[in-house]
Amino acid sequence: MSLVGLDSITAAANRISGHVRRTPLVESPSLSRHCGVPVFLKLESHQTTGSFKLRGATNAVLLLGNEARARGLVTASTGNHGRALAHAAKAEGVRAVVCMSALVPSNKVEAVRALGAEVHIVGRSQDDAQDEVDRLVREEGLTAIPPFDHPDVIAGQGTMGLEIAEDCPQAELILVPLSGGGLASGVAAAIKAELPSARVIGVSMERGAAMEASLRAGQPVAVEEFETLADSLGGGIGLANRYTFPMCRDLLDGTILLTEDEIAAGICHAHAEEGEVVEGAGAVGIAALIARKVPLNGPVVAVLSGRNIDEARHRSLTGADGLATAGDS
Repeated sequence: MSLVGLDSITAAANRISGHVRRTPLVESPSLSRHCGVPVFLKLESHQTTGSFKLRGATNAVLLLGNEARARGLVTASTGNHGRALAHAAKAEGVRAVVCMSALVPSNKVEAVRALGAEVHIVGRSQDDAQDEVDRLVREEGLTAIPPFDHPDVIAGQGTMGLEIAEDCPQAELILVPLSGGGLASGVAAAIKAELPSARVIGVSMERGAAMEASLRAGQPVAVEEFETLADSLGGGIGLANRYTFPMCRDLLDGTILLTEDEIAAGICHAHAEEGEVVEGAGAVGIAALIARKVPLNGPVVAVLSGRNIDEARHRSLTGADGLATAGDS
């Protein structure tokens, strides 16, 4: 039995309705031709803060009591969760502190600051940022909202799975970006409940994929963190992981790892063929399909999880003149 089930995910969907966007699911003619089966894209890159993270952060914040809100909120983030928490906290009039490592791209750091959150840059890994979170909880009494290993966060991310099941009930495979596992476990829990015959595969990068390494090891393990185009997928899962590791272990039907060149190809395809700006983490589903690393038997959904890529980086990869603004409100 999943640690976060359909009832929790359905309740989260009702709770966050009106606070987050119900994002589009569209068919990709170019990828359908390439793959020989219908391919659909879940455009979570159109979410208000530019990534799926707003779902989990909003659900967690809305469930907090007055005392926890009054103490202020703190989290560790590779960028998108911090931005989402800053947005959700601002909407509720709550103080937020976001701890990030020096590996987080500057555009993501500035986006968090722009929403009024306090930013602490600490070390060069997600584990270093988490140490700062632990210190602030211990010394200042702040309320921690983890980026993934928390049932309320997982339930919020799982609401995307409900939308996929409703909009594409014929789906036989869902490709989900895999990092700490909040998105993958939540979506898998929803999909397995609503579309029991569908497979869910987690997709990550070759450089420092902590959840994939942990699944291979049979337990949470530490991995070295590297710079990567899929920067949102970096960081460890926590050696004391309570929720996402067992859920990914029990619910995912496999994992796929991608090279940096393959991820770049996914970003370029999204821009040239789909008219979508996506960051590296958001492009991994497309990248896996282009690289033919996915066993396909029927309709597939690729989750485009976010669009918060540095403009100069995107331009250098795609030759684009500038980024669209959809999803950045």
